[in-house]
Amino acid sequence: MDRYELRRQDYSLSEDQTELQAAYAKFFKSRCPLEVVRAAEPTGFDKNLWEQLCGTGATTMALPEAVGGDGATLVDLVLVAEELGRAIAPVPWIDHVCAARLLGRLGASGAEAADVVGGRQVVALDPRLDAVAGIRLIPSGAIADRIIVRDGDDIVALSFASRPAKVDNIGRLPMAWVEPAAADGRVVLASGAEALANYELALDEWRVLTAAALVGLVEETMRIAAEFAKTRYTMGVPISTLQGISHPLANIAIVVQSGRNLARRAAWFLEYEPDVQPGLAAAAFVYMAEEAAKAATMAVHVQGGLGVTTESAASAYLVRARGWPLAAGDPGASAVRVAELFVRA
Repeated sequence: MDRYELRRQDYSLSEDQTELQAAYAKFFKSRCPLEVVRAAEPTGFDKNLWEQLCGTGATTMALPEAVGGDGATLVDLVLVAEELGRAIAPVPWIDHVCAARLLGRLGASGAEAADVVGGRQVVALDPRLDAVAGIRLIPSGAIADRIIVRDGDDIVALSFASRPAKVDNIGRLPMAWVEPAAADGRVVLASGAEALANYELALDEWRVLTAAALVGLVEETMRIAAEFAKTRYTMGVPISTLQGISHPLANIAIVVQSGRNLARRAAWFLEYEPDVQPGLAAAAFVYMAEEAAKAATMAVHVQGGLGVTTESAASAYLVRARGWPLAAGDPGASAVRVAELFVRA
């Protein structure tokens, strides 16, 4: 077994990666308590938190050194995404870094590119596989300065003098309906097969990072439910000792570990050998999209009536577990992509 094959099976982190994840875990824990998340729900965005996050280099690290970034790998970004999901942070980091990395691959440069690298301009993209011409629902469309979409064989950057209005949604995202034909600014960034391949890569990166965010979300949901189960008693014993509670919580722990391994594996291949096992990114997304909703629902059930109250933490995680994957449109489209890619391989 050569070293590359060994690395593909090794999910351990380097010392630097462990420190990176710990740093962002500390950042989100101190800067993004549930009160901040709740306060941002009307808009789906906390500008102050976004500026603080950009100040840590979270947007800069995501880009190659050739365009002014720090050259972090996709595996590094997965670690940040996991902590973002754990805090259900109201910031468009995943959308932004995937769109920014796409702009870098398409050769963006100049003052605008520098603003994107530093997060002073927010960019978004349409992550749907089933995108069609005309109006579309963009996850960060209500707050983005530029929106990157596919229009036929062209990759186009759109800008609006007045940002589109936020659409209420279960994931509490700053979603908006975007009509490319109504944009005040429209710039064709690239065209042809290579441009479309770069766009597909951006979509795969979005799926991997969203899967990682859902891993963090599910793990925090499990922690909330487990803490409740250890302190709630029935017939003189903690409810955590009952099979009807302990077994489902154990299943959630399995989801967390398997989802984490799959997301990291997909990120590694996408970073170093994108032509090998190309279906992993979509597989990680489909798996976590399905399992996150089930796990978060179980966490609510563990807490009974308390879990379904609007002020409970479990309910905040449940709506996002169900809503975040829908930002990519029909989850079935990603499932079909997994099947097509693995059959083709």
